[in-house]
Formats: sequence, C-alpha cells, structure tokens
Amino acid sequence: MNSYPHQKDQLPKGISIVVPVYNSYDSLTLLSKRLKSIFEQIGGCFELIMVNDGSEDDSWDIIVQLSRSYEWCRGFNLIRNYGQHNAVLCGVRMAKYDTIVTMDDDLQHPPEEIPKLIEELANGYDCVYGKPIKYQHSFLRNLATFITKLALQKAMGTLPATNIGPFRAFRTSLRNAFSNYRGSYVSIDALLTWGTRKFSVVEVNHATRTTNHSNYTWKKLILHTINMMTGFSTLPLKLASLIGFSSAVLGVCLFVYVLLKFMIVGGQVPGFSFLASTLLIFSGAQLVAIGIMGEYLARIFSRTLDQPVYLVSETTDEI
Repeated sequence: MNSYPHQKDQLPKGISIVVPVYNSYDSLTLLSKRLKSIFEQIGGCFELIMVNDGSEDDSWDIIVQLSRSYEWCRGFNLIRNYGQHNAVLCGVRMAKYDTIVTMDDDLQHPPEEIPKLIEELANGYDCVYGKPIKYQHSFLRNLATFITKLALQKAMGTLPATNIGPFRAFRTSLRNAFSNYRGSYVSIDALLTWGTRKFSVVEVNHATRTTNHSNYTWKKLILHTINMMTGFSTLPLKLASLIGFSSAVLGVCLFVYVLLKFMIVGGQVPGFSFLASTLLIFSGAQLVAIGIMGEYLARIFSRTLDQPVYLVSETTDEI
C-alpha cells in the first residue's frame, strides 16, 4: 500500500463495470446474470459496459441482445482489435457513475468478489486491486505474467508487482488525469498513477476461465512489457547509459592491460580472439543503446501521427 486510509467514505452512488470483450460470446450471458445479482445486493445505480475489441466470433451480437434485455447493459464495438488496455480505456471514458470496476470477460474474476473492492475503496483509497489468492494459470504463464508486472512496477514506481492486475476498482474522477491521453500504447495501471498514489490491495478468489484458452499469448505479454517500459518510463534510457558507461570502463581496463603487458613482457598481445571479443563487446553495447533510443524515437514518431487510441464503430446506446 502506498498511502494511509483517511476517514471512511460513503459507499459509491453508482458503479460502472467495464469489461473488455474478445471472442467470449459463450461467457457474456452468464457474466451479466451474475453481475445482476451483485448489483441488487450492493444497491444504487449501476451499469455494465462491454467493449468489443474486434472479436472474430458472435460476441457483438450477444452484447446487442443483452443491451436489449437489460437497460443497464451498454455495448461499444471497436472497428478492430486495439488491445485489452485500449478497450478498457474506451469503457472508462464512457462510464457514467462515480466508481469504476474493471474485470475480464472470462469469469476468472468472480463478480461476487466486487463488494470486497468497493468496501476497501470506501476506506479512503482511490484505487483498489483484487489480488488472486491463487492463480489458475500454468507455471510458465504465471512466470510471464510476473515478469510483465515487474516491468510495470518499474514504470509505475508504486505497488509491488504481484498486486497489480486487471481486476480493480477506482474512482471515476481519476480519469481526469489522462482524459487527453492519445498515445498509441496504453497501460491503464500506469495511467492511474497519474491521478493518485492512494492504492490498496485485497485478496480475492480467482476462478477457472470458462473458455479453454487465454487471449494473452507470450508474444502479447512481451510486447506489452516493452511498451510499458518504453512508453511510461525512462528506465531503458538509463539502462542504455549504464551499458555504455560499463563498456567504456571495460575498454579502459583492456587498454591498460594491453599497455602494461607491452611494457612488462614486450611485443603485442597475440591472438585474434582477444581482439574479436573486444570488438563484440563494444559493438554489442552500441547496438543495444541505439536500439533502446530507437524505441523512444518510434514512440515520438507515433505521437506525431496522432493516431486514435481506439475508434468506436457502433454502440448500443444508439439502438
């Protein structure tokens, strides 16, 4: 936790549940029914915002049907797949009520755990994460997720890596801190740190997903990690400087070694391998540094294009 709770607040007047949807038509109906029961328990105003992130199945048709069945259900259809965080950002900006809860579409985040987040949020925090008591992923997937979260922690400089996740509740007012954000690479967790340092964590159950596979592949996790590190932190640039400095120190040490050996033993240092390894060290360090700086230049170029973070093609609000 990065802050201390203030005087206990009142429970939220309204709750907006934001769910990014990708190829999950078989879980949306059950998700809506379980959320309905939770809404009735909590009371107050509520809404379910489902953002279809370019699904290739019938997810959008299910969302349209649910919006016709429940007046509190809203849907937004993106023109293509932008990514989970982009879809969440779309839903966050469309939310009507003073508290937002984000969760996955595969029911790994049980709706019955939402009251835990809301209660902790009322203790004076601005954002509360639901930390799974036990993950239901494989060992390799858990390892990849941990590495991604560790990178996010370095970028955010806030909560421990294991506490960060897509199941979160936060005050809608936080979106004012990133209302004008138009970067191509989105990390909701990093953006939330722009508006607050009052984070907290509660343990929640983590259910088995209703689908047979995860939409987050190794490739997506790696790309997301790189995007977070270069999009929301200058740590890679500092790393490039450190690599360059270390290479320079190594070069000086090698030069002193060659000079002393020449003065004591005489002659030249024999062997091509010594020279080749020295060149590889310097050239490798230079390429790493250039590559890191290239990533930042690519992001500057992307910002100059002013590409939209997402684009909604249709919404159930108009149906």
